[in-house]
Amino acid sequence: MKNQVLYASLFLSLFFTGCKFNQQRTDNQPASDSTTAEADSTATATADKPAEPEWAKNATIYEVNVRQFSAKGDLASVETQLPRLKELGVDIVWMMPIYPVGKVNRKGSMGSPYAVADYMAVNPDYGTVADLKRLVKRAHDLGLRVILDFIPNHTAWDHPWTKQHPDWYTTVNGKMTSPLDEKGKPTGWDDVVDLDYSKPELRKAMTSVLTYWLRETDIDGYRMDVAGLVPTDYWKELRPALDDVKPVFMLAEWEADPAHFRTAFNMNYGWAMHTLLKNIAKGTHSALAIDTLLAQRQKEYPDWAYQMQFTQNHDENTWNGTLAESFGPGAKAFVVLTSTFNGMPLVYNGAEAGLNKRLQFFEKDPISWGTYSEAMFYKSLLTLKHRNRALWNGKHGGPLVKIPTGHDAQVYAFYRQKDNDHVAVIINLSGQPQTIKLGEGAYAGLYTDVFAQTPMELKNDMSLTLKPWAYHVLTN
Repeated sequence: MKNQVLYASLFLSLFFTGCKFNQQRTDNQPASDSTTAEADSTATATADKPAEPEWAKNATIYEVNVRQFSAKGDLASVETQLPRLKELGVDIVWMMPIYPVGKVNRKGSMGSPYAVADYMAVNPDYGTVADLKRLVKRAHDLGLRVILDFIPNHTAWDHPWTKQHPDWYTTVNGKMTSPLDEKGKPTGWDDVVDLDYSKPELRKAMTSVLTYWLRETDIDGYRMDVAGLVPTDYWKELRPALDDVKPVFMLAEWEADPAHFRTAFNMNYGWAMHTLLKNIAKGTHSALAIDTLLAQRQKEYPDWAYQMQFTQNHDENTWNGTLAESFGPGAKAFVVLTSTFNGMPLVYNGAEAGLNKRLQFFEKDPISWGTYSEAMFYKSLLTLKHRNRALWNGKHGGPLVKIPTGHDAQVYAFYRQKDNDHVAVIINLSGQPQTIKLGEGAYAGLYTDVFAQTPMELKNDMSLTLKPWAYHVLTN
């Protein structure tokens, strides 16, 4: 879920104003291949920087919408697909909420997975806690990691806490309320009720819930829904409690609070970049704006921070459009970009099958998998991410250095290097052919084109003609 009103106000400080927000609210082998959950090593945490699991340094992430992932829509069906996800190049499997869904004020016939009726149980439509444990064990056996989507800001109206601890909830005129925006107005999330983190006992209970899932099922971390609506001091309080159980990876569904990187989170959402890329696809912004936003993030965030970069996720797919609807004929060009520049690339389930519909949020609407028509495209990008240190996450990877093209408003070209690993990427982010002349730079050399699997030499001052939305991903 995303708070449409809150996010709009928080992002106004950015250089563009085109954001639209939703109504609802990964050496030569992956590092995970040779590790187990019991043998994780974790980077040393500092006073400012949360610990980061070693396996996250070159990780990719894949979102599973459990309800729509299969005809059965259960955990067992997800488990059977884990070997395929491993082969695709996935490292982190992010499971959308697996908890029972509230019935009071339910939306649609099945309700929102983000309206949680019991933090300590598994949705019976999905299976049992034992099923989740088997899924996690199988994932670990394959070298995969599993993080759970968690909703700390609110519960369903029929969550047990509403009766047992009504004082843990936000009230207006003495009555419990759905989440409100910063102006005290409704967010539209009327199927949930807002929690009040000024209550110490609520904080203790929430920490107990979050450590329970780590101990009971051996998951590897959390994606925290609307993390910015929960006080930052709670995240600082929570992270040591989680790390005392095992090394965890924490993803914040938020962007506007750099303090998250200094308290609990290893990664947040690249929402602003996503919106900017959609605007470039529509022709309302130029590729030059990417550098402006990257510079803004570099200024705001600590130097170890990195973001999740994406073209699709459950919010975008359901409420704003499919990959084709959002990016048109340039869709693959933008997937290439988000998979090779700064950050960890996300693959939303079904992308490898060419998902071409908006999955319903409150009803059963399973993915049509077909022949996995786009699997090799995504596998090529994810495999490169693993093998080439220049593309690793955060400071584990190489800095992004622009390659001048003479047409930088339409063509985004850059070079990344880490030790002896090099990557050069040239993408036409426009619907017109572009003939470019590469400027001076250290990028010059002999490469292999990742998709064509042919040699390609880059030289300073060389000319190159690109078809509309064409791209070259080059590696040494």
